[in-house]
Amino acid sequence: MRVRCTIGVDIGTSSSKGVLVDAEGVILAQATRTHEVSRPRTGWVEMDGRVWWDEFVSLARELLAAVPDAEVAAVGVSGMGPCILLADEDGEPVRPAILYGVDTRAGSQIARMTEDLGVDEITRVGGSVLTSQAGGPKILWIRDEEPEAWGRARRLFMPASWLAHRLTGAYVLDHQSASQVSPLYDIERERWHDAWWERYAAPLAQPALRWAGDVAGAVTAEAAALTGIPEGTAVIAGTIDAWTEAVSVGAHGVGDLMLMYGTTMFLVATGEQTLRTPSMWTTAGAFAGTRNLAGGLSTSGALTGWLKELTDSDYPQLLAEAEASGPGARGLVMLPYFAGERTPIQDPDARGVIAGLTLAHGRGDLYRAALEATALGVRHNVQTMRDAGAEIRRIVAVGGGTQGRLWLQIVSDVTGLVQEVPEITIGASYGAAFLAAGAVAEHAPRIDEWNLVVTTIVPDPCLAPLYDALYDRYLRLYAGTAGVVHELAAQQKADDAKEASA
Repeated sequence: MRVRCTIGVDIGTSSSKGVLVDAEGVILAQATRTHEVSRPRTGWVEMDGRVWWDEFVSLARELLAAVPDAEVAAVGVSGMGPCILLADEDGEPVRPAILYGVDTRAGSQIARMTEDLGVDEITRVGGSVLTSQAGGPKILWIRDEEPEAWGRARRLFMPASWLAHRLTGAYVLDHQSASQVSPLYDIERERWHDAWWERYAAPLAQPALRWAGDVAGAVTAEAAALTGIPEGTAVIAGTIDAWTEAVSVGAHGVGDLMLMYGTTMFLVATGEQTLRTPSMWTTAGAFAGTRNLAGGLSTSGALTGWLKELTDSDYPQLLAEAEASGPGARGLVMLPYFAGERTPIQDPDARGVIAGLTLAHGRGDLYRAALEATALGVRHNVQTMRDAGAEIRRIVAVGGGTQGRLWLQIVSDVTGLVQEVPEITIGASYGAAFLAAGAVAEHAPRIDEWNLVVTTIVPDPCLAPLYDALYDRYLRLYAGTAGVVHELAAQQKADDAKEASA
């Protein structure tokens, strides 16, 4: 008997994940492909977009082989972002994709566009000031720095839209992703800003705009032969992974905050009004009629992974030692800015700092300090969102980091927030499968029926005074070290430039 199901695939920073899900939301099969991004220079983070398609093909074939009687009704796609992948007229990439806010190369383009257009006008049209998260300056960087690649570029993709294009031939981009190609999207009119597109992005063709769950097209014969997905199967437009993760746990209603534990930490608060603050990102929502205030730490899982490799340890061992270290990490405070920082300080030249070290401290203390540093970063973001007018009534946690209770508890203790953790926390691939199911079902499924909340993390009020004091030190540590850190960042960039020219 054939089993009606949907496929969801997400292209992440460190891996691509795929799931095959039945009509009730039960995961029938799942698969993962790990990969690495390229960091050719300090502040540069890239990835070959062709890897995304190769991994999708491999994942699709593995999922279908695991469930031979699967009848695929639709395909959902998702991916990290905002990324800038430029392709030629035939859809072939002209250079590696430039990744989201962790890539900080376009500083001079941010400054030039801001001077050209003015902060007030940029904010009025696009919702946010220009930062390393904005896609527009990265497009301009390619035009400025790589004229040969720019001369061949005709199309703009992100991971989800790239997969949709390879599957269907459609050239589309969802509104949420488009709103992060700042300042080229008009957030109130929900359309491209033609004059600014012509000024900064021509001769790229504007992708047609869709909402995340809209059908982009149908699987072509060529894509069917490669993937094993039947020709004619519907494919949605998809969106950026953090927003798809919010969908996967039902954290996209007004008053919801999605907290994503991954390679980076990401926060998405949903409302109906367009809130503007220079410290955060204002975007369109995944669905029509919603707006988001979003933020992100440049490192979280990336930082804990770095410590794991540095100390040649495994995660269970580090977690046990961090728990033994106790709240406050025996007098340490860490700034988690090891890849610069996105929100709310918007400082690509920030760097990691560990204060309070003595010869008595061990790796468990360092690991505890790293977990607390990400929690302090979350607190800083949530406070900034609320100061901007965001009403946050419900917090839902998602992502690979939710598998460990200690990290969740530390975040709740540091922030004072209650977190809901659903049964399925694999994130964006599951959300993509859900969106695909809703696009073709006669009666659209409800995510609260697919994915129930099974755990609630409650903060320990006894720890509030300790973490209030630690948060104050965290803020003062950045302010007190920024001058020296920026000098060091400049030296790092100069050393990289010398090495590149040698």
